[in-house]
Amino acid sequence: MEATGRTALYVCSVLFIFTEVSSEFIHIPTLVHHGIEGKSLLLSVETHFLMDEAEIQGTWSHTKLSGTRTTLVTFTKQAAITDMMYRNHLLFREPNVSLLIRKLNQEDEGDYHLSLNIEFHNKTGLVIKEERTVHVTVDVPVSIPMIQKSPSYAVVEDKANVTWTCSVERGTRVVFQWLRNNVAVGASNRYHFSQDNSTLLISPVRKEDKGTYRCVASNPVSQGRNSRPVELNVYYGPYNLEVNSVQGLRTGEVFTINPGELVFFECQADSNPPNSYVWISKSRNATQIITEGPRLEVRSYRLAQAEEYLCRAFNNVTQKQDEAQFTLVVASLGTGKEKHTQEGGSVSPLAAITVCSLFVISLMLLFFLRKTCHPKRVLMSIYNRPFLEQKRPHRSAGHEDATEDFGIYEFVSIPGKMESAQASCRSLARLESIQDMHTTIYDVIRHVSETPSHSLLE
Repeated sequence: MEATGRTALYVCSVLFIFTEVSSEFIHIPTLVHHGIEGKSLLLSVETHFLMDEAEIQGTWSHTKLSGTRTTLVTFTKQAAITDMMYRNHLLFREPNVSLLIRKLNQEDEGDYHLSLNIEFHNKTGLVIKEERTVHVTVDVPVSIPMIQKSPSYAVVEDKANVTWTCSVERGTRVVFQWLRNNVAVGASNRYHFSQDNSTLLISPVRKEDKGTYRCVASNPVSQGRNSRPVELNVYYGPYNLEVNSVQGLRTGEVFTINPGELVFFECQADSNPPNSYVWISKSRNATQIITEGPRLEVRSYRLAQAEEYLCRAFNNVTQKQDEAQFTLVVASLGTGKEKHTQEGGSVSPLAAITVCSLFVISLMLLFFLRKTCHPKRVLMSIYNRPFLEQKRPHRSAGHEDATEDFGIYEFVSIPGKMESAQASCRSLARLESIQDMHTTIYDVIRHVSETPSHSLLE
């Protein structure tokens, strides 16, 4: 029993030592590496024991994607032997048993196996075996993608399909993306992608599919590379047919124009290629082609009554057509010419009122001046004064300066003094006669002064 117990204790001690070494004395930080073509890649191995206290023996081998396995390096603590074919391509990094691969290429992809035997000096006869596997992929940078369209010519909507294909000369693990007018294209009931997105099928093509297409290719070691843009030309239409005119009044499908007015109508529709247009007149269940082209000219004085017109647009490529019908009525709108008058001469009513006001004010001023200043007498006085001053006779006694007597005199009839009134009337008559002879009131005064004063009292 005692011997059996010692044997069990020895086995447990060996297992403990083996587990401790495998989990503590060797470590590979990364088991999967993504290398870049043309760059170096280090398969790093960390040893957590002192090389002076142990003897090691191991190998690095490579299993390609095809399944072929090759021993690359065989090594001990004192020396390393590298396969002749890989001598310039590999570097064994002593003493930590790491492996450096120089200038990666696609042949370097696959699994790399490290097999390591460790024998500690203080545990003679105890050999610990460690194995690790590291997977290596080699990513090739993406070249500029190329894009192709099938068919290469323009297509008709609803009648054709378009297949886009994107490819690269170099690149691994490439991811493709499609853009239309710089906006990403997603899957839909008409947009179908291949598994790697390198192919885009549009079935069927429609108007909204037209635009500029580009392909973007990328992988983990390359940013997105853009292809050259390719235009997709789609024949479509006609859509949204409309008849418009800048003249007259429109109410729904009825145009009302003034008598004698020349009116132009424009027929427009969205179409590729441009439509051909035909104008048709409809009256009493009879139709007549008036003219061709997008523009129609109508002279209203030739219309005896309301007439119906029709614009027909036809796309010669898509073989589709559309029509727009309207009624033309001739009636006096009243707003047309009045509006034109208001817009052309909006100041005319104000000017007329201003002129009339000034005219009335002028008449009132003239009437006021005539009532207050007696312009006829003033003008006569101004006109005759120089002439009388030259003919002035000698002054009588008591009137050396006749200018003191100059002024406007008024003769008043006093009741009960008929004689005086008669004298006044005679004086007025004489005054008028004197005025007819180009005399002034001064001569009247002078004449009165020379008459004896007692005559006025009699």
